[in-house]
Parts: sequence; structure tokens; C-alpha cells
Amino acid sequence: MQKLNFQLYNFRFKNSENKVSIFDEIRKKFIILTPEEWVRQHVVQFLLEEKKYPKSLINVEKVLKVNGLRKRYDVVVFNPDGSIFILIECKAPEIKIAQTTFDQIARYNMTMKAQFLMVTNGLNHYFCQMDFENEKYQFLPELPMYEIQ
Repeated sequence: MQKLNFQLYNFRFKNSENKVSIFDEIRKKFIILTPEEWVRQHVVQFLLEEKKYPKSLINVEKVLKVNGLRKRYDVVVFNPDGSIFILIECKAPEIKIAQTTFDQIARYNMTMKAQFLMVTNGLNHYFCQMDFENEKYQFLPELPMYEIQ
């Protein structure tokens, strides 16, 4: 797999039926290693190791309904009260991040109401803070560190 713009993390891999899988600490199982999954697992480690978010507040790949349609988010970080703190959209490294990517995560966030957004293809990372009152987002240099409330 391609080197990404993250620190080096230790991952567990296994080979089965000519497919490589990577262990997901959050889902507690091996997941087929695709380019997008490679990015997603780096994001999870970034949240755990760099930003110090507790594993118990992180959720990976769940279905949500947006305008009656079933959509799947990549990663969310919850507040202790169950509200969503960060919504993260992961793309494979070869996917260029464009305005349509931000439109997609913004649409998801109309339902989810996360305070922060992260969009990454593993090479480029974008962080935003939501301004719900004015229906826009402001770009940030990085995500906040975890703070105990």
C-alpha cells in the first residue's frame, strides 16, 4: 500500500484467499484492505494516537439516513453525551478532493450536526469547524485534541 501523509502506525495484517486484510481496532475484526480502508485505518490511528480520542467514542462505517436515502459514513467521533463531535470522510489516495467531496460531507452533516468535519484521501487532509447559524464551515489548520468534558 501507498505511503500516506500520516505518522507511521503499527497495523495487524492477515492473508486469506489471496486477499490482504487489516485489523480494525474499532470494529474488532479484519477488514479487506482496499485503498480507502488503508486511509480509514490511518485516520483511526491518528485520532487514537495523535489526538488522544478514546476508542469508546469512535465509530466506523455505519449507515445513516439522509433525505430518506441510506448513506454510509466513514468515521465519527462522538461527544460523551452521544452527539457527534467529528464527522470524517475518507477517500482513496487516487481520488482528488474537490468541492463535490465537501458538498457530500456537508449534506451528511445536515442530519448528523457534527461540530467538526475532516475530509482526507490520506495525502491531503482538510479540517473544518461548522457554523450552523450561518450555514457554512470554516477551514482549520487541524482538529482539536481530545479534552475530557
